[in-house]
Parts: sequence; C-alpha cells; structure tokens
Amino acid sequence: MAPKLGIIAGGGDLPGLVAAACRAQGRPFHFLALSGHADPQVIGQEAAQDWIRLGEAGTGFERLRQAGVAEVVMIGPVRRPTLMELAPDFRTARFFARVGLKALGDDGLLRAVAAELESEGFKVVGVDDVLSDCLATPGPYGSRTPDEQAQADITRGIAVARGLGALDVGQAVVVQQGIVLGVEAIEGTDNLIRRCGPLAREGEGGVLVKLKKPGQDRRIDLPTIGLTTLREAASAGLRGIAVEAGGALVLGGKTLGEEADRLGLFVTGIEFPPC
Repeated sequence: MAPKLGIIAGGGDLPGLVAAACRAQGRPFHFLALSGHADPQVIGQEAAQDWIRLGEAGTGFERLRQAGVAEVVMIGPVRRPTLMELAPDFRTARFFARVGLKALGDDGLLRAVAAELESEGFKVVGVDDVLSDCLATPGPYGSRTPDEQAQADITRGIAVARGLGALDVGQAVVVQQGIVLGVEAIEGTDNLIRRCGPLAREGEGGVLVKLKKPGQDRRIDLPTIGLTTLREAASAGLRGIAVEAGGALVLGGKTLGEEADRLGLFVTGIEFPPC
C-alpha cells in the first residue's frame, strides 16, 4: 500500500479530486486544509482533516505527524496574505526570516515551503503522481484544432509565457492576432481572462496559453485548466486554450473536450523545444 498522503488543501476542486483518487486507489490520506482558502464542501465532513491558518506552520507539521502522514501534496490556489493577515506563529516567522527574498515570488516561495516540509521529514510529491490521468496530453481535446492565425498566436504566447515565467510572475498569457492582451500576475488565470475580454480587438478572437515556468519544480503549482477556465474563455470571446503537454493539468479531459465543442473553442496540448 502507498504511504499515507497529506493533502495540504487550498481552494478549488483539486483537493477533492486528489482525495477521490486516493479512495479509488485504497490509499490513506489526511487533509490539512487552509482556513479561508479551502472549500469546506470540497473537503467534506467524512474525510480525516485538520484546519489551520496559513501562519500556523508549527501546528500544521504537528498535525501531519500525529496523522501518520509520510508524503505530502500541496494543491489548490491560495491568495497570498499580508503579514498582518498571516499572524505567523514562531515556526512560520522563523521560516520567513530565513527565506527572505525568496518569499517575493510564487515559485521561490513554494520551493522554500517544499524544502521546509522535507526538512521536517515529509516527502513532497506532485499532484500528477496522484492524478496521472489529468496530465495534459499532446493534441486536441475535442474536435476543434487551431488554424494558422491561432497557431501563430500560440507561438507568440509561448515566447511571452516563458519570459513571464522566468521572472516568476505567472504562467498564462492571452494573445490575439499577435498582440498580447494580458499576462497573468497575482490575480490568477480566470481573472486574467475576464480582464482581457473588454480589450479584445475586432476579428478572430484571442488564445489563452498556459505553461509551467522554466525550471519550475513540477511537484508544486502545475498550471491547471478545467470547465471554469474554459467557460471564462468563451465568455471573453477567446477562440481557444493551449496548455503544455506533460507540464499542465487538464481536469475532466473528456468532458472538457465535449464542452469545448459545444462552445466552439479548441483546447489543445502543445509540445515545444525546451529553453
């Protein structure tokens, strides 16, 4: 039997999907849910769980040990708090004092958190180790594929997203007819799409391109799309979505492809040479 998995849960549906995969595999798991971020309905009442604030690292480590957790996955979006909101305990304050400027970028901070978990004796694993069937595959989801203009926008988006990711800023960009309508920052992908809707030009709609950051630790914060992102893209007048094959998660691929066909969008996994 696989070792007991600790699911450090932020927002969205992914923590619930990880738990469902554990149940299907007969794997024991324990939620460490982040108050104000994790959805109680996703966590449920039946699953073994503890709830902590983001600033309670010391308590969190202790709860995971008490639960007999050996491996840990960090999953679900977390809004970065201010220091006042964080109200760090001694263990958390010591962590931030040590990591310093690493805490300024998402990837640097997550790497530091992963290293901290491993220093406490937990093995950090990637969500794709548990949800391997959700890892993006090359080619289309559904029947639609990018035409020449969309493919050119995807190529442009790859170049911009790589530059964005190298600066540890975001993972996504919206490009229309070669023009960058917006890049992802702290607001997240769905808000990026909403922001780009009013900026759209006449003619063929834009494309969302979403990639993992260059050199990113794939155990943490893999780019993810699902039905919500697809519907936001349709509402904003985009033509389609391109994600990195082998470097992103596509939730409910079959259903997503069917919905993309219904909405008239393409969704595709893309491959490209490494940096």
